[in-house]
Amino acid sequence: MTTRPTKPKLPAAPVPGPVAAPADKAARPYHHGDLRNALIAEGVALLEEAGLAGLSLRAIAARAGVSHAAPRNHFGHLRGLLTAMAAEGFRRHVAFMRAGLDARQDRPARLAAALKGYVRFAQAHPHLFSLMFSSAHCDFDDPELGDEAGRSYDVLREIATDLDWDKADAPDAQRRAEMLLWSIVHGYAQLSLAGMFASDPVAGSPPPVTDIVPAFGYRDSRAAPTGKRGPDRRLSTERRGGR
Repeated sequence: MTTRPTKPKLPAAPVPGPVAAPADKAARPYHHGDLRNALIAEGVALLEEAGLAGLSLRAIAARAGVSHAAPRNHFGHLRGLLTAMAAEGFRRHVAFMRAGLDARQDRPARLAAALKGYVRFAQAHPHLFSLMFSSAHCDFDDPELGDEAGRSYDVLREIATDLDWDKADAPDAQRRAEMLLWSIVHGYAQLSLAGMFASDPVAGSPPPVTDIVPAFGYRDSRAAPTGKRGPDRRLSTERRGGR
């Protein structure tokens, strides 16, 4: 009698186990309590790397290791997140301007330190700096953005107080001094970022902002400008040029 060959037994299929999260997502354990700030931080980081053209809610969510719908839950749309990123930019802007300020300095030295900080921030964070002043991408009626922009403007307001120049006796001398200093430092920063201050073969690198600002003095008064803070803060938002 012929013996039929036995059928070989196949090894049992492995039982599927839990799939491990990708390493990059596992390293970003964001939870509900800090997700908003995490999204802002990742948005700023991506902005610095790729510019405005590289930003999207989906791309920022991917960097944060969360679902693509998560940013909408906090900001509604991309403009909402960009507005929050601009507010964060103004927080950092204030830190740069105040970094060199010292109560023991005389007032011209404090003016120079604040102007240097303004330009240094713009050069270190050009994309964020541009976003902060772009009405095309940010909602300047947002309370948080208005507050942070106001704190940034307060530094300018301090260094403009009692500036001694040929408009110092005008009825609105304080406002004129603020506009003068802001025009100088912001114009310098923008032109510098645009590459308009090319190095000269003879003169060398362009002079720093403090070397083109007139040698202003200050009047004896140390009183802060009178009036409510609100109108002064509006100058920093309503009159900002959009791009």
